[in-house]
Amino acid sequence: MKKAIMATKIGMTQVFQEDGTLIPVTVLEAGPCVVTQIKTMENDGYEAVQVGYGEAKERITTVDKNGKKEVAHRHGVGKAMKGHFDKAGVQVKKHVKEFRFENASEYKPGDEIKADIFAAGDKIDATAVTKGKGFQGAIKRFNQHRGPMGHGSKFHRHQGSNGSSSDPSRVFKGKGMPGHMGSVQVTVRNLEIVRVDAEKNLLLVKGAIPGPKKGLVTIKETTKADA
Repeated sequence: MKKAIMATKIGMTQVFQEDGTLIPVTVLEAGPCVVTQIKTMENDGYEAVQVGYGEAKERITTVDKNGKKEVAHRHGVGKAMKGHFDKAGVQVKKHVKEFRFENASEYKPGDEIKADIFAAGDKIDATAVTKGKGFQGAIKRFNQHRGPMGHGSKFHRHQGSNGSSSDPSRVFKGKGMPGHMGSVQVTVRNLEIVRVDAEKNLLLVKGAIPGPKKGLVTIKETTKADA
């Protein structure tokens, strides 16, 4: 792998091709990502590039005259990570991720990875966390059918029989039941980049990408090309 970047999902829109074809696209603000560490075979047993992305603040703990601790920017970066960023000579970042580039040795701490590493027509894999739906029933969660809606039915949106009483006397694994829906990591493979705006660090990707607006998306060159 030689191309990868972290991005923020802005939303969806549509663009026209030169032949008049209308294409729905997802707009991503890709980078700039800053290299924070280089993993080497000698020190770490593998080669990779660690990058940081997104603005963050340092978490500062102070003690008032009564001995009470007060934390500024509670969700900010702690001392350990602050020291890690200082060692690399970069500003603190909100997200940190490693990419196993084939040319990892060509990078050094402080280098920037921007959207211009990609070009229109490139095929990518997009990884993100889907929207959370909370606790949902089997009809919405697994698209199961409902029961009769008559007054005497008493069976409308239940998930159905869980298992026979005598044989096998248990519930099979994988039985569709109510539970938490969404908020899971999903990778959509073999998407196509329609346009690249290097000045604004924007990528326009054909089709939909998982996750809400302002969600974090990881873009890598695809591992599954068209057959």
